[in-house]
Amino acid sequence: MQIFLTKKLADAAGAVLITPIAQADPLFSWTANWTNTFDRRKEDMIVMVNSATRFTVTIYGMKRNRLKDIKSCMTNAIRNTLLSMNLNPEIVEAYMRQAGDPVFTANHDRKLTAWVNRKGLDAAFVVGRAVNETADDVKFSDTFGRKVSREIVNYSGKSADSYIPAEKMIKALVQLTGKPAFNYRAFELLVTLDLEIYMATRRVIVPSNMELTQLHDLLQELYKWDDCHLHDFRAADSNTAFPDIRLVMTEEDRSYDEAAILETGHRLSEFFPKYRELTYTYDMGDNWEHKIELVREIDNHHEESPYLLEADGQAPPEDVGGVPGFIDFHAIMLDPKHPDHKQMKEWAGYWSNELSDWETKPKLIFV
Repeated sequence: MQIFLTKKLADAAGAVLITPIAQADPLFSWTANWTNTFDRRKEDMIVMVNSATRFTVTIYGMKRNRLKDIKSCMTNAIRNTLLSMNLNPEIVEAYMRQAGDPVFTANHDRKLTAWVNRKGLDAAFVVGRAVNETADDVKFSDTFGRKVSREIVNYSGKSADSYIPAEKMIKALVQLTGKPAFNYRAFELLVTLDLEIYMATRRVIVPSNMELTQLHDLLQELYKWDDCHLHDFRAADSNTAFPDIRLVMTEEDRSYDEAAILETGHRLSEFFPKYRELTYTYDMGDNWEHKIELVREIDNHHEESPYLLEADGQAPPEDVGGVPGFIDFHAIMLDPKHPDHKQMKEWAGYWSNELSDWETKPKLIFV
């Protein structure tokens, strides 16, 4: 595996640089830079961009003292990022085996430099948001690149030239190995938000090993929440008032509930099928409780996910006042003659009573 290093990264790592490998396969070549996620902070993230696909790998929390292990960190990050997309482990390992151990060379290609600088900016937004949401509890992660790689590139040129790096990387790995892209255990879930006047339901297929932090992102997307309030997960086997397990966002949340545990690092497979259901509560003021039920287990799923199968019932707008407030809001929105209709409609912005065709259409949901 040939990795082109920027001068800043090469100097910081004390890397031994070799002459570029002639005729090297670009699928096994990467360009890497060492950058900072937040303004006025020292460098804390390595960004790697694949030469053939522009697939991006990020290593957040890569402080100077970690650079002594830079080769193993890079190979682990590439492997972990691909596996975090639920790619078939066989094609991931085949790629890593054919790529071989990393060797470093100096980067003098302006195009590669532009790519890695651009992806550094994109990664800073993705990683910065994730770190801020956890009150800076995330100290290290090498899988955020999966989100960065879902953003379209070459969009400023001809439409035929634009593409999504993650999709291009997946196709390249399938062509390289001749094996299916996906083969993993999955769950079909039914999510229900009871609004009393109707149920807002979403039926989805997700990887069984999905992290709860990803499930949170998925639920935010499915219900079009703004992710501006606290949330928690509760697991229960019975209908008692007290959950068996409560999982929260940050250590600060645990100061109000010593029995709670952090959601970070926990996966769906720890709770399904062991527990009857999970409850995801968003906004502790409005108290939106989403009941998550396991519909079926799929031992060998060969398609990409999360995948929305069905959606029914519009979700409320943010800060409407919980279920009682939403019932009043909904009645006003349906009555053009109501004295508060115009004001309420202006407050609701683009909110509509019904889901659009696009919102109900089966599709991949990227989180």
